[in-house]
Amino acid sequence: MDPRANKVQIRSAVEKLFKVKVADVRTANLEGKLRRRGRFSGYRPDWKKAYVKLKPGQKMPEFAEI
Repeated sequence: MDPRANKVQIRSAVEKLFKVKVADVRTANLEGKLRRRGRFSGYRPDWKKAYVKLKPGQKMPEFAEI
């Protein structure tokens, strides 16, 4: 997911991709961890996580046909 996406964009993308109705969207911005390979170190990229709650009676499909 693009870290610049807001809740409205995430809601419309989920409704369009999975053909369900979304009740609520919560987001969390997570920082990348420090990773080391011997004496070399670097950081994993920062990323955004979205928690999507569906409206009552809606069911997430077992697989997505994109």
